Amino acid sequence: MKIGDLEVNRLGFGAMRVIDNDHIWGEPSDRKHAHKVLRRAVELGVNFIDTAESYGPQTDETLIGEALHPYPKGLVIATKCGLARPSPGRWDADCRPEKLRQDLDGSLKRLRVERIDLWQLHTVDPKVPLEESLGAMVDAQRAGKVRHIGVSNFNLKQLERARKVADLVSVQNKYSLDARSAEDVLLHCEKLGIAFLPWYPLGDGSALRLARVKKIAQKVKASPAQIALAWLLAKSPVMVPIPGTGSIAHLEENVAAAKLKLSKDDLAALE
Repeated sequence: MKIGDLEVNRLGFGAMRVIDNDHIWGEPSDRKHAHKVLRRAVELGVNFIDTAESYGPQTDETLIGEALHPYPKGLVIATKCGLARPSPGRWDADCRPEKLRQDLDGSLKRLRVERIDLWQLHTVDPKVPLEESLGAMVDAQRAGKVRHIGVSNFNLKQLERARKVADLVSVQNKYSLDARSAEDVLLHCEKLGIAFLPWYPLGDGSALRLARVKKIAQKVKASPAQIALAWLLAKSPVMVPIPGTGSIAHLEENVAAAKLKLSKDDLAALE
């Protein structure tokens, strides 16, 4: 699978959950364990890791740099910009160009790189024209600080508006077996050959409790989570799920889902 000119495996890792608290705030409860989870992901063949400046804030990127730098050849790290975290429960849009430039300089330093592989606008800021936010990102790309640009939490209209400003290689929206409001965006990404990175690919666990998911899991001797991930991988050729966890056991279970091939009948039953 290609994201721009970057070759990645179909199943990535969302690093947010290595900060193991509900608000993704501050430090992980066990820093060494967080490092172990990140290293284990790479050992298992994951070569695409997604993070954001706002996770912690800033802690998640630091953990990745501590655990994995110098990075193995072929490892792609994506990060996001454009959210402010004034307190644990707040995720406020702030896509002013000066904030994005500040986010980028911090991300480069924390990740210990000279160029971000994939830099994503985390959200749409109603107070700032998309053109201004993305224009700042394109400037950073031209300056050599960013390789590729993506967007997150965009609807179809916003995506098309954004594509007039920047050459987008990815869209990261909420999508799972039981949360498909971004279906139109996914189909559009397919037409354009843009990678679709579903965040929250296992949802809040409700999809894993569905009778049809449990039934197929039992039939093929897999976990419900593996069924949900295998369904995503089969759903679209541009899909790159990024399940996240702070548990090594769950990480290993999730990565194994990439080898699971569901039959046409099973896929139809999941629809």
